[in-house]
Amino acid sequence: MEDNRSKYNFALLNANQVVIMSFFLLSSIGKKVAMSLSAFFLISFLLLHVAINFLSVVSGTMYNEASHFMGTNPIIQFVMQPILILGVLFHFTMGFVLEYQNRRARPLKYAMKNDQRNSSWLSRNMIISGLVILAFLGLHFYDFWLPEMRYKYIEFKPPNEHRYFSELVHKFEDPLRVGFYTLSFILLMLHLLHGFQSAFQSLGINNKFTPTIKKTAWTFSVVVPMTFVFIALFHHLKH
Repeated sequence: MEDNRSKYNFALLNANQVVIMSFFLLSSIGKKVAMSLSAFFLISFLLLHVAINFLSVVSGTMYNEASHFMGTNPIIQFVMQPILILGVLFHFTMGFVLEYQNRRARPLKYAMKNDQRNSSWLSRNMIISGLVILAFLGLHFYDFWLPEMRYKYIEFKPPNEHRYFSELVHKFEDPLRVGFYTLSFILLMLHLLHGFQSAFQSLGINNKFTPTIKKTAWTFSVVVPMTFVFIALFHHLKH
């Protein structure tokens, strides 16, 4: 009898926690917190991605080895990659939902009069930079991810650890593609300049470390996208 009562209380406690969490995630604050956490997850991916891509500037062999490892490691392919795709979709969906709710919550006249006084250009145009970045991700998937999936799972070609560098260089021969990549990374920089600091604020991190956080966020937001731009221009001009 005592065991049944304990199980009932435990199940009731879990149900209450699920309800509370559901209400929290449905609230505006909950959505902002969830979006901030997804932003930090994507930021960590950006850091890894730029590090691997920069190897292509240093050594084609090192880039091939790193890309081959990322492309054949089962944990990365079947665990981390789906999580990454879901993280991207979740982050952009939350962004669109919050933008829609913010626009509905304030009258048009009030928004037009107060937006420019109470917010920066970056914060007012996050949705625009986000849409361009989303379009870039579509092109990036088309350029690299889809050919990789076709190579491995449709054509069933044998592993070739020497192909990645030449494929990368070939993509950056087209000046229009390089131009769009450059524009997208500049907008990514602007997106991060506001979004990085905003993510900390949404999580309530506002203390004596705030100046350091702002400097770190600014450095990351500028250096990482500009490194991507440098990589694209380097291969376009060199090859």
